[in-house]
Amino acid sequence: MTAKDKIHAEIDSLNEEYLDELYLLIQDFAQSKQHLKKPSFMSKLKQIKINAPEDFASNLDSYLAKDEGEK
Repeated sequence: MTAKDKIHAEIDSLNEEYLDELYLLIQDFAQSKQHLKKPSFMSKLKQIKINAPEDFASNLDSYLAKDEGEK
């Protein structure tokens, strides 16, 4: 019997009145485990903030050429 099967068996034996409380415990447990995971590369990229004009990406060449002309 797997751990999941054992958990299902215990849940099946509980009174209906305790299921809401158990659900909250499981939810809290799952959320606490998610916070322990190493952040993904994409989530780290989403946190990067730059101070640039809105059209920065589409006009990058223009901005770079302007910088070289000012040097």
